[in-house]
Amino acid sequence: MSIGVGVIGVSGYTGLELVKLLLNHPIFTIKYLATTKGDTTISNLHPSLKSVIEFNVDVVNVDLISKECDLIFLALPHKTAMSVAKEFINREIKVVDLSADYRLDLDTYESNYCEHEDKNNLENSAYGLIEYFRDSIKSAKVTASPGCYPTATLLALLPFIPYIQEGSEIFIDAKSGVSGAGKKLTNINSFVNINENIFAYSPLKHRHAPEIKEKINKIYNIDFNINFVPHLIPITRGELVTVFATLKDNIDPKEILKSQYENEKFIRLRDVPVNVKDVSGTHFCDIFAQVNGRALFINSAIDNLLRGASSQALASANIMCDLDESLGLPTVAYVP
Repeated sequence: MSIGVGVIGVSGYTGLELVKLLLNHPIFTIKYLATTKGDTTISNLHPSLKSVIEFNVDVVNVDLISKECDLIFLALPHKTAMSVAKEFINREIKVVDLSADYRLDLDTYESNYCEHEDKNNLENSAYGLIEYFRDSIKSAKVTASPGCYPTATLLALLPFIPYIQEGSEIFIDAKSGVSGAGKKLTNINSFVNINENIFAYSPLKHRHAPEIKEKINKIYNIDFNINFVPHLIPITRGELVTVFATLKDNIDPKEILKSQYENEKFIRLRDVPVNVKDVSGTHFCDIFAQVNGRALFINSAIDNLLRGASSQALASANIMCDLDESLGLPTVAYVP
């Protein structure tokens, strides 16, 4: 059995990670690789793949892709992604989109990004946070894979929402490796600026905060004020999220996490605070929680390029194609 897939946007980090994952997938076969410019090869774009895979990288040709592929991964920026996605959705080609274009309700999206160009297909999309939206992913025409910050935050926070004091503030301190900023060089992610440095950006105004708030409301029909502060730290990959909240009553956080995740293969519950090295290179999300009276501390770690992007997209693709969800997902960390 073989299922043809393509990746559009292979020049970036998430596109590279998708290609690497697909090379070891037992069912998916790469049939098309594309960028907005094309006219190159994958080993020219990513020299690390020389002698591993030789494959042309073309511009997007919807007709050719539709003949070759049953599913397409879009590793494109928001707005660009939806302009391409709708062409495939209309041709009954399954789509896994790594941008924000299909993640949000229309009002939330347009308030934080831009005018939506494919409103009709929003109702055909599923949110790709596997542990909470499996059933909708199975039948979706397009799965919107969450980014690293919402993934690490929601997996940590959602089990505790029923126990948090309504009307109280939720504070999220998130720290990500520089690869999360993408390949494009800016003053922010230049070596001179990030080396031996750490800093917050878009504090309390980052557009992932409305996404986190929206998904909490979707699942529990409760609104919380989300105070989200991301930081850039001088590591290549990895993400550490810390959540602070006020509880209604005393709880046993370990029992709550166990009840929620005991059957989830890629959620690992820890007895001590988590770290990024243990998850780097894997699809795992590690979670730890502790209380001090009614004060709740939750700690989660993921690989921002994998569980926060490419391996999560692959897991959704597995589900959409009625395959074992875990096929091709990496489990061995980059240690030491």
